[in-house]
Amino acid sequence: MSAPRPYYLANRPTSGPATLPVREPGTGRVCAEVALADAAAIEAALAAADAAAGPMRRLPTYARRAVLDHCVGRFQARAAELADLLCAEAGKPIRDARGEVTRLVDTFRAAADLCGKLDGSVMDLDIAPRAKGYRGQWRRVPVGPVSLFTPFNFPLNLVAHKVAPALAVGCPFVLKPSPRTPLGALVIGEILAETDLPPGAFSVLPCQNEDAGPLVTDPRLKLLSFTGGPVGWQLKAQAGAKRVVLELGGNAACVVCEDWDLDDAVARVAFGAFYQSGQSCISVQRVLVQDTVYERFVEKLVQATRSLKMGDPRAEDTFVGPLIEEREAMRVDAWIAEAVMAGGRVLCGGRRDGAFVEATLLADVPESCKLVTEEAFAPVAVISRFTRFEEAIEAVNRSKYGLQAGVFTRDLYRAQYAWDELDVGGVVVGDVPSWRVDHMPYGGVKASGLGREGVRFAMEDMTEIRLLVTRPPPGA
Repeated sequence: MSAPRPYYLANRPTSGPATLPVREPGTGRVCAEVALADAAAIEAALAAADAAAGPMRRLPTYARRAVLDHCVGRFQARAAELADLLCAEAGKPIRDARGEVTRLVDTFRAAADLCGKLDGSVMDLDIAPRAKGYRGQWRRVPVGPVSLFTPFNFPLNLVAHKVAPALAVGCPFVLKPSPRTPLGALVIGEILAETDLPPGAFSVLPCQNEDAGPLVTDPRLKLLSFTGGPVGWQLKAQAGAKRVVLELGGNAACVVCEDWDLDDAVARVAFGAFYQSGQSCISVQRVLVQDTVYERFVEKLVQATRSLKMGDPRAEDTFVGPLIEEREAMRVDAWIAEAVMAGGRVLCGGRRDGAFVEATLLADVPESCKLVTEEAFAPVAVISRFTRFEEAIEAVNRSKYGLQAGVFTRDLYRAQYAWDELDVGGVVVGDVPSWRVDHMPYGGVKASGLGREGVRFAMEDMTEIRLLVTRPPPGA
């Protein structure tokens, strides 16, 4: 095996005595080793980011755009390598991996396009006699150093959604990638190290969770952006006065009405439930189907699900790969067993082989079961029926989560009702909740998190408004 990959401390590749093995989820084989940052490295990164706040704030728009454009070009040149890394470290089917590389490019390109384009304003202040002659102006300025935490399931694109906006507005950052999938983030660090960013502008630090506390609590950091599980709420409580953005997942629902083409809905639901092996925050987990078409829809969806190939993520025809670890597959296996014990029926799939779980559909699962109430993060979906559209919306809203929901209907009034009444961050009409492009506002409500990603919206979170008021000189 080659030497351990370095982490990036204050823009520079750095190695230490400790290393972290990166294992292929499907086989458990060590595919790489990376240098592991310790508490001293984290402190050094924080001090460097703090020192870089001024130089990054003063970095001109053209220079920030040049960094982002450089990344776009290098990502494109190394696209095959990046896809192979995703396949190895995350067990991501190779077609999904290539798609994620494309989104990495899209996200950095969108950030480059938005450099220097966040709105400011000139405003008259003379709304009362005491303000006669006063004028105001405001603009956005970077908040300063930011702390970024990313999970295992999108090791490139979720990093991109934090790093690219930070670069676009001029915020130094310290990134903690998932220790399960650090390789893609380290390649991004390697490419950033080719640029002329000010010293300390970025650090990419795979580290143990017990050493990462300062990345949450240190007051030199002005924003914490975390994507992951419910632990995010604990981090928010520890973060002090800094801003916090959380994306914490969900158990996304999809409503299928009788007026939509069933074959189209089946194809999209099969994709939304099982792409990425179900390891997506907006994977379709709950499917609510109008009773007039329920039987036909279920028959077609079972057939489509059985046609999905599970296996080696490197194979071109693999649709379902392994879960990130065998213990996650064992957890899902137990959740399926719980649902069956409570009266649920397995319509297809349901078997586990190591870290692999077959694409699985269940029906008649009580709402109290974990497959309905919690986030499965696996290739498993639960189907139920409804009579009245309003009942379906109420059922979707009974979840403690609220990230995105999909509604298949041609009825304008139903679509508007769903947008008005669904307690989620995004409503997708005519498609699954798993649909996303990288410049739209993305985030949830309730247990799904706080704030929004999407390039412009993340840039706004990483900036604050600074006002200038001018009083006219005496006699003017």
